[in-house]
Amino acid sequence: ISQILTGLFLTMHYTSDISTAFSSVAHICRDVNYGWLIRNLHANGASFFFICLYLHIARGLYYGSYLYKETWNIGVVLFLLVMMTAFVGYVLP
Repeated sequence: ISQILTGLFLTMHYTSDISTAFSSVAHICRDVNYGWLIRNLHANGASFFFICLYLHIARGLYYGSYLYKETWNIGVVLFLLVMMTAFVGYVLP
């Protein structure tokens, strides 16, 4: 939920045009009240989410959850979707 809320707040001030993207990020960090905090919460929240995700996968491997093929395959598909979403968020101009 925090990722969605911080992401929505950031999109209110972010411009994806290739010539103004960096200046919009600088605007968020410098001029928007607590914009630096929202941006850092969004970035660090994504990192924390992936830490939890990898711990969840490690727990599944440790307890042998991969033996339940259907559940494991759904988890792999969800993991790939999360990785694609994170990649798109990371490469925004």
